[in-house]
Amino acid sequence: MGKLTDLQIKAWLKAGERFEGRSDGGGLYLCHRESFAVPKWRFRYRFAGKARAMWIGSYAELSLAKARETVKLLSARVSLGYDVAGEKQERKADALAKMESDRNALRVSNLATEYFERQILGRWKHPEILRRRIDKDINPNIGHLKADEVKPRHIDDMLQSILARGAPTVANDVLRWTRRIFNYGIKRHALEVNPTAAFDLSDAGGQEKTRERYLDTEELKQLFTAMKRAKGFSIQNELTMKLLLLLCCRKMELCAARWEDIDFETAVWHLTGTKNGDPIDIPLPPVGIEWLLQLKNMSLNSEWVLPARKMQNRMIPHIVESTLPVALAKVKAEMPDVNNFTVHDFRRTARTHLASLGVDPIVAERCLNHRIRGVEGIYNRHQYFDERKKALNLWAERLTDLESKD
Repeated sequence: MGKLTDLQIKAWLKAGERFEGRSDGGGLYLCHRESFAVPKWRFRYRFAGKARAMWIGSYAELSLAKARETVKLLSARVSLGYDVAGEKQERKADALAKMESDRNALRVSNLATEYFERQILGRWKHPEILRRRIDKDINPNIGHLKADEVKPRHIDDMLQSILARGAPTVANDVLRWTRRIFNYGIKRHALEVNPTAAFDLSDAGGQEKTRERYLDTEELKQLFTAMKRAKGFSIQNELTMKLLLLLCCRKMELCAARWEDIDFETAVWHLTGTKNGDPIDIPLPPVGIEWLLQLKNMSLNSEWVLPARKMQNRMIPHIVESTLPVALAKVKAEMPDVNNFTVHDFRRTARTHLASLGVDPIVAERCLNHRIRGVEGIYNRHQYFDERKKALNLWAERLTDLESKD
């Protein structure tokens, strides 16, 4: 039986006694130095002829009975030839090394940010599209994982979570971007394998079908009415939607437009940042000038036609990819009997109505800044500016006529 008792120890603590070591026998000592808040248990033993010692816990953590049990187990290992103090130091060193390794590990979020900053930022016209996919879909699902520990099951879980919210196109985009991010990690020797390698579009949103949706004249009239009635739908959003319809441009081309590219005197928008890389001069009908001037008055001297309306990620200075779809949802709520449509369907709407106005197909295609196909496209470099100006004026007349009848 040991020499110490709980009653004795509590009496020492009550009296405030301090001591280097009081033995219980079998190598167990209780130590209560001046620097200690509570006494600590210490195990002393001999190994290979040398005195060894180790801390095994505080009196608050280990009762006297538990400390005796612990020392009994440690003594048994020493008798079998194990240096238990050395083992403890090794375990501690391993734990610290693992913590340091975890701290310095390349996470998916780090890899995605590096890819974005080195491969996208400054190279892509609209980097915020990928930034949104990273922030909204990739990081919340796998961003916390070590990049070299991501498994195909993690990728599948991410895609399924996106599909569960009814966003197959987003799932396809996320799969494509995630594959590029991990391929980048392989190229920079941070990874050996790409966990997306076995996946194709059938595992995400499936093969994307060409959309056919456009708004007919009756639906356009309802759109104009709904934009005025929708709660929380600002005049900036209304003007933006009407300009997208009128000018046949892509959503991000207008979102990222600068005032310096718009010449009000000549009524021309010098559009350079296009999807196909072909700059184009867009003739501005009088009503388009009117709508743009209204936006300019609301832009608060910003260099952007559609400046950011709040602090956004990465300080993107203009409205981002999601701004207009979110706004349009408020309008569609006022059109319950109209089949679903998107902002991108505005280009198809414009193209369809240009055809109904008798605009030459080549001119109509050039209004959308589509390249002329085939041999004619190779040799015919004419920009059809005057023809496009006439076509857009006709289209502007139809839009204003439909709006007046809403």
